[in-house]
Amino acid sequence: MDASALSHLLTSAEREAFEQAGYLVVKNAIESNLHRRLIEVVDRVDSRERRPEHGNRLLSVTDVIQEDEAMVELIDNPRVFPKLLSILGWNIYLYHSHLDITPSENTEDQPWNVAWHQDSMRVNDEIESNPRPRLSVKIGYYLTDVSAPEHGNTLVVPGSHRINSLECPDDGVSNPDGAIPLCLHPGDAVILDRRVWHTRSPNRAGSSRKVIWYGYSYRWMRPKDEMTVAHLYNQLSPVQRQILGDATSANSVYDPRPEDTPLKAWLEKHAPHLATASPHGTSDARPPAGGKRGSNIGRN
Repeated sequence: MDASALSHLLTSAEREAFEQAGYLVVKNAIESNLHRRLIEVVDRVDSRERRPEHGNRLLSVTDVIQEDEAMVELIDNPRVFPKLLSILGWNIYLYHSHLDITPSENTEDQPWNVAWHQDSMRVNDEIESNPRPRLSVKIGYYLTDVSAPEHGNTLVVPGSHRINSLECPDDGVSNPDGAIPLCLHPGDAVILDRRVWHTRSPNRAGSSRKVIWYGYSYRWMRPKDEMTVAHLYNQLSPVQRQILGDATSANSVYDPRPEDTPLKAWLEKHAPHLATASPHGTSDARPPAGGKRGSNIGRN
């Protein structure tokens, strides 16, 4: 990642918009050549994975980084990743990836009774806080046109990342008050707080909806899919290796060594203020050189 990517850090206005709504649309998020290559990858996966029983329904495939070099290039996309970095900080990695293809459907063939939800499933049942913690943020790269409703848009309730429950009939048809479709042009992206209540919707546009989703979280979160990427490590930059989960030990996700987080070293060189701040605006808790951490023995 070149230092010029720092021009794409969140602006004050973008940060305020993200914190208020729980999502942020990024226009022209993918350069044209990469956009073309990504469509080729998605079409290839669709041809390989779609079965007759899928019919005209959504096909969602996980663990997609290994599919092509273009997918690897997208993990630290300089037009979007710096904004994600502005939100989560440097102790992060990619814990989930999937692509979705939603053909323009026969409405009788396609069931759309997908419940409104926050991501991470059992996390939302087992973490005791209100509101729930952010924990992860995902980026959706829209390769095709969803600039109008009924194009297979993701539906969201802006600001709903601050609430733990949502009033909505569970009938597969009704939407909650305030729900809107995310309308994006080909090559746009959305940065989405996992807590925003959302669902999918029908595609009646006459052409397929194609989206790549990358989920980023703190390095101490377990991966959500297989993440078959270790064989790629020797081809990657140090920062990319961190993003794809490389580490010196299991404990390094809690107490990282410098070699575990080259992203922090990169920031120390190019944006020192980001290297010493937590994503919540407080200073790094690491003691100064030569200092010691207190022992946790006997404190549990």
